[in-house]
Parts: sequence; C-alpha cells; structure tokens
Amino acid sequence: MKEALKVGVIGLGERGYSTLTGLLCDMESIRITYVCDAYEDRALRGQQGVLEKKGYAPRHTTDWRALIEDPDVEVVVIASAWENHIPAAVAAMRAGKYVGCEVGGAYSIDDCWELVRAYEETGRHCMMLENCCFGREELMVLRMVREGLFGKIVACEGGYQHDLRREIVYGKENRHYRLRNYKSRNCENYPTHELGPIAKVLRIGRGNRMLTLSSMASGAWGLNEYARGQEGADPALQTARFAQGDIVKTNILCAGGELITLTLDTTLPRHYSRGFTVRGTKGSYTDLTKAVFLDSLGESGNGLYENLDQYREKWEHPIWQRYLKEGVKGGHDGMDWLVYSAFFEGILSGHQPVIDTYDMASWMAITPLSEASIAGGGRPVEVPDFTRGQWLCREDKNDGEYSLDV
Repeated sequence: MKEALKVGVIGLGERGYSTLTGLLCDMESIRITYVCDAYEDRALRGQQGVLEKKGYAPRHTTDWRALIEDPDVEVVVIASAWENHIPAAVAAMRAGKYVGCEVGGAYSIDDCWELVRAYEETGRHCMMLENCCFGREELMVLRMVREGLFGKIVACEGGYQHDLRREIVYGKENRHYRLRNYKSRNCENYPTHELGPIAKVLRIGRGNRMLTLSSMASGAWGLNEYARGQEGADPALQTARFAQGDIVKTNILCAGGELITLTLDTTLPRHYSRGFTVRGTKGSYTDLTKAVFLDSLGESGNGLYENLDQYREKWEHPIWQRYLKEGVKGGHDGMDWLVYSAFFEGILSGHQPVIDTYDMASWMAITPLSEASIAGGGRPVEVPDFTRGQWLCREDKNDGEYSLDV
C-alpha cells in the first residue's frame, strides 16, 4: 500500500484553515507535513490545528517558497490570496510537485500562458479545486445533457451572486484580500464557480472552446452605502472610490455557437445563488426554480417549480449515487470533499486530473479579459486558445471514480 501523500498547504485564512482542519486532516491518504501563511499567527494556528486533530505538528513558515522547495512536500495545496495563486502554482510545478489550487481569477493573460508552459515543460498538471463542478445539481444536469435529454445546448448562465459586503468592508481588520481588489480592479473577479460546471456541460477545451467575450459593469455604490451603516467600519470606506462595479455581466460566444452569460453580484443585498442554467432545444434546467423542463415528457411550461427531486432516482450522477450511500462529508454541501478526493485520487492512481491546467488557464483568463472589455466600454475581446488547437481532438481521458462524465 502506498504511503500517505506528503502535503503542504499555502494560505491559512478562513478558507485555507477550514479546509486544513475540517477536511484535509480527515483524509487518510495524506499527511500534512508543512503549513504556510504570510502572517505568522495564521501559520502557527494552522500548525496547532493539525496537532490537535492529528497528534503531530507539521513544520510552519511564512515563506511559501520554502514550503515548495522542501523535499518532505510532495503535494502543494494553494489557498492563499488570489495574487499568489499562479506564482505559487508555477513554482511548485517547476519543483516537480503535484499542485491543487483554490479558485479565483488571473491578473494577466501572460500569467495564464506561464501556467500552461509550466505544465508543458514539466508534465505536472495543476488542478483547479473548483468544487462547484461537483455540485449535486450540476452533476445531475451534466448527466442529463450527456444522455441527450436537453437536445442541442443553446445557452448557459451562471453567477457568483453572494452578499460579501461585510467580508469586503472589514477586509482590513480581517486581512482579507478582497478589499484591495475591489478598490483597484473592475472585472469578473471570481468566474470559475459559475463557469466551471458550464465548461464541462459544453465540453470547453475538448471539442469546443470559448471564442470572444464582452463584459460590462455597473457603477460602484453598494460598498459605500454599506460602510455608512456599519458601526466600527473604517470611515474612509464611506466615500472611498471602489473600482469594482456592483454588478458585472459577461457574455461569451463559443465555437459551437453556444452563448455563456456570467454574472458577478457581490456588493448589494441579495440571497446566495450560483444561477446555474442550461437551455437546450429539448429541455432546460434553472437553479432559480430548481426545475427541469423536458419536451419528451410533454410538460407544461407553466407552474414548474422545485421538481428536481422527481428526476433523481433515474438521473442522479454516479458520483453522487455512491457519495450518498457512503455518507456526505466536508463543507459546501459536500462539494469540497469530492473535489479534494478527486485531486488526491488522480495523483495516487495516475489519472489525468478532472480539471487540468488548460481548464484552469482558460477559466482564470476570464478575469483579465473582462477587465479589458469593461475598460473598452464592453468591446469584444478574443479568448486565447491555450491548447493551441488541441481542443479539436482532446478528450476527457480521466476514467477514475471521480470522472465527471458518465
């Protein structure tokens, strides 16, 4: 039996620490050997968290390069601020490590190309740990699409629609990177929760690709208004100029003729929604009503609401069929456990990651492309082909137990 994988974790803020102690420490196939955060107190907290849960203390550092260079680290998990995702991933790949990276957008197209070059020159993929690709509804709809129930897919929508005003406004106190990003950038800054499941539905990078993109942003007023009503908030934020528009809409045209629409909506009062919607010539699904509509069943277009459960027995994705029997674990309704399990299973079995470096580069590229489009008044911009033409013949070669396709 193979020994446990030796894992180092970079980034121990809210996401990194909860993943470390609430998920990674519960996985039998790995051993945490090193933890890192730019803040010493967070690094020490991570070390102590592992000690309390596992009975041993990993090494700790504030220098992510030291973690990557350590021979006692085989696998690097990156959960740090967005700005560090690609630099740390590239360094780890070039050091011969297996890499899993939490989600976020890129800062330049050059960075995305550097990520691709690092894989092509080292043979080490970086898997984006996009948990929404493993959502129960997203995978069930993916299965229905693959089995032809929706016909030809015409359009898909998704959104990161999440009230983050408190997290952003108190970013200085909480040392959260969103605050500095919202002050300085205007873009679709968090595209992959919505785009990842859609990319799988549309086979992006594997017979299809994104061609052009156009984004527009509203003005930015939500965070100023919120700061004015919060006791203890930095008074400067009441009038500070935030670059990030309150709502950003991005339209993407694909080679197959499909239209993708993404929505970023994080600085106004609202309920949480990923807005996952798939529209085809024979059927559709929308997250807003949790409803499937299929011509084949002669369903009426009126009154459909929360009917998804009636399809589960027949169309539940095999990953979730198995998961429900074994017991759902981890955060975000179980999606976190699945995406990390897929990551480590791929390493142990030698399978291609279910979300590979080309996927990661193309999904992260939406951020700088949207930034350029918004700055140009919504002008269309070309989406690079990071596969250099191989999208025409690439197939999803992953046949492990976490393969997304049926």
